[in-house]
Amino acid sequence: MVLPENILYCLNTLERSGCEAWVVGGCVRDALLGRTPKDYDVCTRALPEQTRAVFAGHQLILAGEKHGTVGVVVEGQTVEITTYRTEGTYADSRHPDWVSFVGAIDQDLARRDFTVNAMAWSPNRGLRDPFGGRADLETKTLRAVGEPEQRFREDALRILRGIRFCAAYGLEPEEKTLGAMFSQRSLMDRLARERVYDELCGFLPCAGLEDLQRFAPILAQAIPELAPMIGFDQHSPHHAYDLYTHVAHVTAGVSRDLTVRWAALLHDIGKIPTFTRDETGRGHFYGHAPTGAKMAREVLLRLKAPGAMVQTVPTLIANHMLRLDPDRKQLRRQIRRLGFDAMEKLLDLQEADMTSKGTGEEEGRNFFPQIRALLMQIRAEEDVLAVKDLAVNGNDLLALGLRGKQIGQALDIVLGAVIDERLENEKEAELAWLRSVYEL
Repeated sequence: MVLPENILYCLNTLERSGCEAWVVGGCVRDALLGRTPKDYDVCTRALPEQTRAVFAGHQLILAGEKHGTVGVVVEGQTVEITTYRTEGTYADSRHPDWVSFVGAIDQDLARRDFTVNAMAWSPNRGLRDPFGGRADLETKTLRAVGEPEQRFREDALRILRGIRFCAAYGLEPEEKTLGAMFSQRSLMDRLARERVYDELCGFLPCAGLEDLQRFAPILAQAIPELAPMIGFDQHSPHHAYDLYTHVAHVTAGVSRDLTVRWAALLHDIGKIPTFTRDETGRGHFYGHAPTGAKMAREVLLRLKAPGAMVQTVPTLIANHMLRLDPDRKQLRRQIRRLGFDAMEKLLDLQEADMTSKGTGEEEGRNFFPQIRALLMQIRAEEDVLAVKDLAVNGNDLLALGLRGKQIGQALDIVLGAVIDERLENEKEAELAWLRSVYEL
């Protein structure tokens, strides 16, 4: 395992001071998988005050000292060094009631969530793997350390972390671990919503169809609006799947873009409250797109998602039933309304939605490649799509005699005419056209 210089420096400095030290957790797992770790955690027998003494000549960050963590700034980067510890019960399924420092690395590893994260490595001693994490990596098994139910009662976020690991690393939960993830999932209700959101953001981009279906009860616990969709018969000749299975196919079928994945997961939540059946028994979902957009916004606000996500995902859902054709004028109008990025995401969502019905029926010609090509062409041509692209501006309209709100209205009228190709984007032509419209 090749370590960054600042991490190696901290390990060697601790060892020279007589303090055993290891890198632990995710960095060891990723290195064994041949991946470059994103970060490194250092664990040591040294008590926090000893760590402070060893690195007395460095800038130290002591915010986590009472929990055993001392931050050491090396070459401009902070290395977190934590004393071996064990933890008490978790009364709130989020925080340990107490933390106790211990003297052996195995005691520290025993408190961790999954065997694949309960490994340590030292340049001097090699791999320390008391719970078989390396073997579980080789067999692609997700296994809780110790008693699974106890692990999840301690911190219910581990359930979501577990499904993220399965999706990201292609792991299969062993029977007892999976059973405990399901039986203890209600404890997730106690979690801070932003922690739930962060874990779902890690899960969604790498989740395949099998992950989305297998972990449906856990996802529905995190987002209760998904629960009634599981097994829901749409009573439609255009849908062979139940509602949640369709959503799972769509979510797995879009790109890994996080915004599109969220939009796919939530795109049909409006179907449950808008469901009706006609006299023939056929199901209908009139108005489910705007209803779903409103519900999705409420979900994302509840999860404390960033503002851009709260804005973009409902926009995609509100428009996911919008008919798009390879028509230049129509596309320019929609780009003007939504913007290029949202249009590309909307095409991704619509194509996955259309091809995830499970009927095998041809839903008309597949225009999506043509629409995508035309969209790229419009982007490359730097077409007129906003008021700022017009040849005329507000000063020109002032000189023409327009005032106040008239100016904005006039610019919008000119833009619409140019987009519809009824008017050339040339200043004199636009001014002459405005004179006729306003009889100036």
